[in-house]
Amino acid sequence: MKLLIVSDSHGDRSMIKTLKNRYENDVDALIHCGDSELRAVDPVLEGFHVVRGNCDLDQRFPDELLLDVQGYKIFTTHGHLFQIKSSLLNLAYRAKELEADFVFFGHSHLLGVEKIEGILFLNPGSILLPRGGNERTYAILEQDDTCTVRFFNDQHEELKSLRREF
Repeated sequence: MKLLIVSDSHGDRSMIKTLKNRYENDVDALIHCGDSELRAVDPVLEGFHVVRGNCDLDQRFPDELLLDVQGYKIFTTHGHLFQIKSSLLNLAYRAKELEADFVFFGHSHLLGVEKIEGILFLNPGSILLPRGGNERTYAILEQDDTCTVRFFNDQHEELKSLRREF
């Protein structure tokens, strides 16, 4: 399984279009963790699984998605409804309730990945407005015999120091 995960694009249609054109034929799913600030019917989002963020006005986006990709349960939410800036505890409770294998979220604009009690939690950072001195980023997750998460900047250069294997 190979997934593209992006978040917090805040109206940047060109980067979403670039990512879609670059990866849509190379990944099993394109996932946007919210705050696209686009309409749900915007053609640039076609092919993406998108959740609603705190800056998204279009109520047609769901607050949560539970996807099955190649037998893996993938829980996606923006994060603001789970207070992720304070702790991942509420998000972890929901992930366990859903029996998720992977959890993707945004909101903090800070990239990160960790495994908690067998569940992988991933925030791809922000592709437009990063915080904490980080670059604009998105993530690619590959799951085969092992799980590999790679972060890329907006120039599509892999940030090798941030590559993680689980």
